[in-house]
Formats: sequence, structure tokens, C-alpha cells
Amino acid sequence: MRVAIAGAGAVGRSIAGELLENGHEVLLIDKAPTAISVERVPQAEWLLADACEITSLDEAALERCQTVIAATGDDKVNLVVSLLAKTEYGVPRVVARVNNPKNEWLFNESWGVDVAVSTPRLMSALVEEAVSVGDLVRLLRFSQGEANLVELTLPPESTLAGTRVGDVSWPEDTSLVTIIRGNRVLTPDRDDVLEVGDELLFVAVPAREEQLEELLSARG
Repeated sequence: MRVAIAGAGAVGRSIAGELLENGHEVLLIDKAPTAISVERVPQAEWLLADACEITSLDEAALERCQTVIAATGDDKVNLVVSLLAKTEYGVPRVVARVNNPKNEWLFNESWGVDVAVSTPRLMSALVEEAVSVGDLVRLLRFSQGEANLVELTLPPESTLAGTRVGDVSWPEDTSLVTIIRGNRVLTPDRDDVLEVGDELLFVAVPAREEQLEELLSARG
């Protein structure tokens, strides 16, 4: 997969390093000469250019990319890059960094964003996930599909403990994608039996989140 990353700061370089280790092609774009540190990520391609300019994106051959990541420290720039990537170059997957949580509402399909990643929200969600049992925690928002990745740890009093996955009437527009049980990560099978303490990860539309939480937290 070919990935273009707008923003070659610490965040952009870290993402690039991870993607390169996983065998992907990476192009880092930044308009600041001081940000062009080829020696830090030598396996990546580098381009000194303004990612908000069409001419720069033409030079980057953005139409050849399967994913664009807008990872600068400026929300306005990230929105412009996302919009251009989606509307002008038809990039299938656009991921954007949200720096200011107050701007998160802007990072949606209308701006070309498929996945918005807010570091403050993610960190607070991970804290909640670590201490919350029986409460639904939103981990990630998928803008284009209008769905969220949510987590809930099955509490001791839940009526679903001891129930087969296939016997549960899950709410419409929700999908159980992973069960984390201790040190194991399970791909859910209809014959798997839910246990107290299971961390359940779902992709769900926002309108079903309350219903999902009520189902999983229901007491006998």
C-alpha cells in the first residue's frame, strides 16, 4: 500500500516508521525545510512542499496513494489536505489528526475524512477503558460510515455472562469484532461463550450505542 503523510513532525515520522516496518510505501510531505529529516526515516520518500497546494499534490502523485494521513499540527491544514485528497484525487482512505477537540465536529465526510483521530479523546477513552466496567467507552470514530469503535467490559452482574455469542440478539447496525480475554485476542465465533471481564469491541452506529450498553449491562 502506498501512503502519503502530510506533516513530517514527530507524529508523522512515527506513523511513517510503523508503516514502513509493515512493508508499506510511505511519502512524507512538509513545507518546512527544518522538518525534512531524511536521516530519521531514510526508507521513506520525502517531498518539501505545501500539502495544501494542488501543484504539490500533483508532484506527490496522490492519485497513486491508497491512503492519505493528514498529520500536521494545524487542524485547518489537515481539513484542507483531507478534502483535496478525497475530492481531487479520489484517495480511498483519508485519516486526519484532530489537534483541538473543539474542532472534532468538522472532521467528517463533508471534509473528506474517513477516520478522525483525536489524541485527547483517545487518551481519555483509554483511561476510561482501563477503569470502567459495564460502561460503554467510545474509542474511535469512523466518519464516512457514521460508526464508532466502542468497548465495554462485561460486568459480573450481566445477564449475558455464560451466553453463547450466537444466542445474543445484538442490536441492529452493531457488530462484535473482537473479544479480549486476559492475554488472548479472540475473533468472535457464534459458539464462543461470553465471560465476566471480557473486553468486547464493537463497531456500532451512534444511535445504537445506548441500546448496546443496556443489553450488555443488564442485571439478572
